[in-house]
Amino acid sequence: MAVLLELQYLAPIQYYAKLCSGQRVYIEQHEHYVKRSYRNRAHILGANGLLRLTIPLKKGKNEGQPIREVQIEYVQKWQHQHWESIRSAYGKAPFFEHYEGELYPVFQKKHNFLFDWNLEFMYLMIELLGISPDLQFTKNYAHTPVEGVLDLRNSIHPKKKHQKPDTRYTTQFYAQVFQEKHGFVQGLSILDLLFCMGPQASLILEQSNV
Repeated sequence: MAVLLELQYLAPIQYYAKLCSGQRVYIEQHEHYVKRSYRNRAHILGANGLLRLTIPLKKGKNEGQPIREVQIEYVQKWQHQHWESIRSAYGKAPFFEHYEGELYPVFQKKHNFLFDWNLEFMYLMIELLGISPDLQFTKNYAHTPVEGVLDLRNSIHPKKKHQKPDTRYTTQFYAQVFQEKHGFVQGLSILDLLFCMGPQASLILEQSNV
Protein backbone atom coordinates (compact mmCIF):
# COMPACT_ATOMS: atom_id res chain seq x y z
CA MET A 1 0.00 0.00 0.00
CA ALA A 2 1.37 3.42 -1.01
CA VAL A 3 0.30 6.74 0.52
CA LEU A 4 -0.66 10.01 -1.18
CA LEU A 5 -0.07 13.28 0.73
CA GLU A 6 -0.01 16.97 -0.02
CA LEU A 7 3.08 19.01 0.87
CA GLN A 8 2.81 20.76 4.25
CA TYR A 9 4.71 23.40 6.23
CA LEU A 10 6.62 21.80 9.13
CA ALA A 11 4.01 19.06 9.01
CA PRO A 12 2.59 17.23 12.06
CA ILE A 13 4.08 14.10 13.54
CA GLN A 14 1.45 11.92 11.87
CA TYR A 15 2.65 13.14 8.47
CA TYR A 16 6.25 12.14 9.16
CA ALA A 17 5.11 8.80 10.53
CA LYS A 18 3.86 8.11 7.00
CA LEU A 19 7.28 8.99 5.63
CA CYS A 20 8.74 6.53 8.12
CA SER A 21 6.31 3.68 7.40
CA GLY A 22 8.33 1.86 4.76
CA GLN A 23 5.57 2.52 2.23
CA ARG A 24 6.04 4.50 -0.95
CA VAL A 25 4.84 8.07 -0.44
CA TYR A 26 3.51 10.16 -3.31
CA ILE A 27 3.63 13.94 -2.86
CA GLU A 28 0.81 15.72 -4.67
CA GLN A 29 2.19 18.48 -6.89
CA HIS A 30 -0.74 18.98 -9.25
CA GLU A 31 -3.45 19.93 -6.76
CA HIS A 32 -4.93 23.37 -6.19
CA TYR A 33 -4.23 25.29 -3.00
CA VAL A 34 -6.69 24.73 -0.15
CA LYS A 35 -6.92 27.40 2.54
CA ARG A 36 -6.95 26.84 6.31
CA SER A 37 -4.77 23.75 6.02
CA TYR A 38 -1.24 22.77 7.00
CA ARG A 39 -0.02 23.82 3.56
CA ASN A 40 0.90 27.23 4.96
CA ARG A 41 0.53 26.80 8.69
CA ALA A 42 2.08 24.78 11.51
CA HIS A 43 1.21 24.20 15.16
CA ILE A 44 3.73 24.30 17.98
CA LEU A 45 3.31 24.38 21.75
CA GLY A 46 4.42 27.35 23.82
CA ALA A 47 4.21 28.24 27.49
CA ASN A 48 0.71 29.68 27.02
CA GLY A 49 -0.59 26.90 24.83
CA LEU A 50 -0.96 26.24 21.12
CA LEU A 51 0.85 28.59 18.74
CA ARG A 52 -0.19 28.83 15.09
CA LEU A 53 2.52 29.75 12.62
CA THR A 54 1.00 30.99 9.35
CA ILE A 55 2.84 31.88 6.15
CA PRO A 56 1.23 34.91 4.44
CA LEU A 57 0.52 34.45 0.76
CA LYS A 58 0.24 36.82 -2.18
CA LYS A 59 -3.11 37.45 -3.89
CA GLY A 60 -5.34 36.74 -0.95
CA LYS A 61 -5.77 33.12 0.03
CA ASN A 62 -5.00 31.66 -3.41
CA GLU A 63 -7.95 29.31 -3.17
CA GLY A 64 -8.12 27.29 -6.37
CA GLN A 65 -4.66 28.30 -7.60
CA PRO A 66 -2.28 25.52 -8.73
CA ILE A 67 -0.13 24.69 -5.72
CA ARG A 68 3.16 25.29 -7.52
CA GLU A 69 2.04 28.82 -8.43
CA VAL A 70 1.17 29.96 -4.90
CA GLN A 71 3.58 32.74 -3.92
CA ILE A 72 4.76 33.80 -0.48
CA GLU A 73 4.31 37.38 0.76
CA TYR A 74 7.31 38.96 2.50
CA VAL A 75 5.90 42.39 3.44
CA GLN A 76 5.53 41.12 7.00
CA LYS A 77 8.60 39.88 8.86
CA TRP A 78 6.92 36.57 9.41
CA GLN A 79 10.10 34.47 9.14
CA HIS A 80 11.62 36.30 12.10
CA GLN A 81 8.35 35.95 14.00
CA HIS A 82 8.14 32.22 13.30
CA TRP A 83 11.71 31.61 14.39
CA GLU A 84 11.31 33.66 17.58
CA SER A 85 8.14 31.72 18.40
CA ILE A 86 9.96 28.43 17.84
CA ARG A 87 12.96 29.55 19.92
CA SER A 88 10.69 30.77 22.72
CA ALA A 89 8.69 27.54 22.74
CA TYR A 90 11.60 25.11 22.50
CA GLY A 91 14.66 26.98 23.73
CA LYS A 92 14.68 24.78 26.84
CA ALA A 93 13.85 21.54 25.03
CA PRO A 94 16.54 18.85 25.41
CA PHE A 95 17.66 18.93 21.77
CA PHE A 96 16.91 22.47 20.60
CA GLU A 97 20.56 23.57 20.64
CA HIS A 98 21.51 20.42 18.74
CA TYR A 99 19.31 21.31 15.76
CA GLU A 100 18.91 25.09 15.75
CA GLY A 101 22.06 25.59 13.69
CA GLU A 102 20.51 23.55 10.86
CA LEU A 103 17.09 25.19 11.03
CA TYR A 104 17.85 28.87 11.54
CA PRO A 105 19.54 29.44 8.14
CA VAL A 106 16.41 28.22 6.32
CA PHE A 107 14.41 31.00 7.97
CA GLN A 108 16.78 33.50 6.35
CA LYS A 109 15.92 32.34 2.83
CA LYS A 110 13.18 33.77 0.66
CA HIS A 111 11.63 31.25 -1.67
CA ASN A 112 9.14 32.79 -4.07
CA PHE A 113 6.83 29.80 -4.00
CA LEU A 114 5.19 28.06 -1.06
CA PHE A 115 5.79 24.62 -2.58
CA ASP A 116 9.56 25.20 -2.75
CA TRP A 117 9.64 26.52 0.83
CA ASN A 118 7.76 23.49 2.16
CA LEU A 119 9.87 21.12 0.09
CA GLU A 120 13.14 22.43 1.53
CA PHE A 121 11.82 22.00 5.06
CA MET A 122 10.60 18.48 4.33
CA TYR A 123 14.00 17.43 3.01
CA LEU A 124 15.71 19.04 6.02
CA MET A 125 13.41 17.24 8.47
CA ILE A 126 14.09 13.94 6.70
CA GLU A 127 17.83 14.56 7.11
CA LEU A 128 17.60 15.57 10.77
CA LEU A 129 15.34 12.63 11.61
CA GLY A 130 17.69 10.23 9.85
CA ILE A 131 14.93 8.54 7.87
CA SER A 132 14.95 7.36 4.25
CA PRO A 133 11.44 7.55 2.81
CA ASP A 134 10.55 6.21 -0.62
CA LEU A 135 9.33 9.52 -2.10
CA GLN A 136 7.84 10.22 -5.49
CA PHE A 137 5.90 13.17 -6.92
CA THR A 138 2.61 12.81 -8.74
CA LYS A 139 2.75 13.15 -12.54
CA ASN A 140 -0.84 14.42 -12.82
CA TYR A 141 -3.87 15.08 -10.63
CA ALA A 142 -6.23 12.20 -9.97
CA HIS A 143 -9.42 12.81 -8.01
CA THR A 144 -9.41 9.12 -7.09
CA PRO A 145 -5.97 7.46 -6.90
CA VAL A 146 -5.32 4.09 -8.46
CA GLU A 147 -5.88 0.92 -6.46
CA GLY A 148 -3.22 0.35 -3.85
CA VAL A 149 -2.73 4.02 -2.99
CA LEU A 150 -4.18 5.33 0.27
CA ASP A 151 -5.39 8.89 -0.34
CA LEU A 152 -4.59 10.99 2.74
CA ARG A 153 -4.72 14.36 0.99
CA ASN A 154 -6.48 16.84 3.29
CA SER A 155 -6.75 14.14 5.97
CA ILE A 156 -3.99 15.45 8.25
CA HIS A 157 -5.71 18.75 8.92
CA PRO A 158 -5.82 21.43 11.66
CA LYS A 159 -9.64 21.31 11.72
CA LYS A 160 -11.04 18.19 13.38
CA LYS A 161 -14.09 18.18 11.11
CA HIS A 162 -11.81 17.68 8.10
CA GLN A 163 -9.67 14.95 9.63
CA LYS A 164 -10.25 11.43 8.35
CA PRO A 165 -9.71 8.23 10.35
CA ASP A 166 -6.26 6.72 9.90
CA THR A 167 -6.32 3.14 11.13
CA ARG A 168 -2.62 2.74 10.34
CA TYR A 169 -1.51 5.45 12.80
CA THR A 170 -1.55 5.55 16.59
CA THR A 171 -0.33 8.42 18.78
CA GLN A 172 2.83 7.69 20.75
CA PHE A 173 3.33 9.69 23.93
CA TYR A 174 6.62 11.35 24.81
CA ALA A 175 7.74 14.06 27.24
CA GLN A 176 6.80 17.53 25.94
CA VAL A 177 8.30 20.78 27.23
CA PHE A 178 5.09 22.14 28.80
CA GLN A 179 3.38 18.84 29.54
CA GLU A 180 2.98 19.57 33.24
CA LYS A 181 1.04 22.72 32.36
CA HIS A 182 -0.99 21.63 29.34
CA GLY A 183 -0.92 17.85 29.42
CA PHE A 184 0.13 15.93 26.32
CA VAL A 185 -0.92 17.81 23.18
CA GLN A 186 -1.44 15.91 19.92
CA GLY A 187 -1.25 17.18 16.35
CA LEU A 188 1.88 19.30 16.79
CA SER A 189 4.56 19.97 14.21
CA ILE A 190 7.38 17.49 13.78
CA LEU A 191 9.55 20.16 15.43
CA ASP A 192 8.01 19.30 18.79
CA LEU A 193 9.06 15.66 18.54
CA LEU A 194 12.48 16.51 17.13
CA PHE A 195 13.38 19.04 19.83
CA CYS A 196 12.02 16.90 22.65
CA MET A 197 13.31 13.48 21.61
CA GLY A 198 16.27 14.13 19.31
CA PRO A 199 17.73 10.91 17.85
CA GLN A 200 14.87 8.91 19.38
CA ALA A 201 12.31 10.80 17.25
CA SER A 202 12.55 8.33 14.37
CA LEU A 203 11.83 5.45 16.76
CA ILE A 204 8.67 7.23 17.94
CA LEU A 205 7.63 7.65 14.31
CA GLU A 206 8.19 3.97 13.55
CA GLN A 207 6.16 2.94 16.61
CA SER A 208 3.32 5.21 15.47
CA ASN A 209 2.67 3.03 12.45
CA VAL A 210 0.26 0.18 13.07
